[in-house]
Amino acid sequence: MCNKPIGIFDSGLGGLTVLKEIHRILPGENLVYFGDSKRAPYGTKSRETITNFAFQDMRFMLSKNVKAIVIACNTVSSNALEKIKSEFDIPVLEVISPGSAAGLAASKTKIIGVIGTPATIESNAYKKELSDKEASCRIYQKSCPLFVSLVEEGTEFWNNEIAELTANHYLNGLKEKGIDTLILGCTHYPLLKEVIQKVVGPDIKLIDSARSIAELLRDSTTIKMNSTAVKGLVEIFTSDSIEKFMPLCKDILGKDNLTVEHIDIENY
Repeated sequence: MCNKPIGIFDSGLGGLTVLKEIHRILPGENLVYFGDSKRAPYGTKSRETITNFAFQDMRFMLSKNVKAIVIACNTVSSNALEKIKSEFDIPVLEVISPGSAAGLAASKTKIIGVIGTPATIESNAYKKELSDKEASCRIYQKSCPLFVSLVEEGTEFWNNEIAELTANHYLNGLKEKGIDTLILGCTHYPLLKEVIQKVVGPDIKLIDSARSIAELLRDSTTIKMNSTAVKGLVEIFTSDSIEKFMPLCKDILGKDNLTVEHIDIENY
């Protein structure tokens, strides 16, 4: 048993969907979350900038004495993972591989759509991962840069007319490709799931990596889990305004007794 916390970081709010699922599946684990909303979105920035931001996020996580780190950010997972693993000596889990596996498992036709930030789509990380797992798979990708901004603006933008118009703009072409599965290749996107499903229709299965990464963490043989029956502590940090971040945390996690602390991530 090891009661050191598990670290989880993202460019903003999206990774809270991953934290929520990890907390549900591993309720005894202490969790530390950092959302870099001040510098969001990561997905429109250069690979060098994404890597620099990710290294600062990693150093902050290590300052909290974590035993493992979950990169709950597809942009970082697809653009900086190799450099992170070469620089930091700690178990690191990413979201591309489990999300791809879940997408393949759900698809009957193996005609799969992937949406993500420009940096994630341009990296072709999902396309490579899916093709490596299933050579016959047909993959259609689309970057949806405005989705992250909509999520970060607050709950009123998660399922309103603006969100629906934006989703129609991005997704109509994918529907015409005959996909039966759509991988939400950004952890912000599950917060737009209702409007995305409405636009693509009920026959297309939406996949996010939150459950898959939580199950992968649970089944890990290299990370010692905390087997106590006592509920683990959840610490949440942001680089942005606490007054803006906290209400959205409560909306996503469904908890009222949350505390959020501000940090200056550029000090790490």
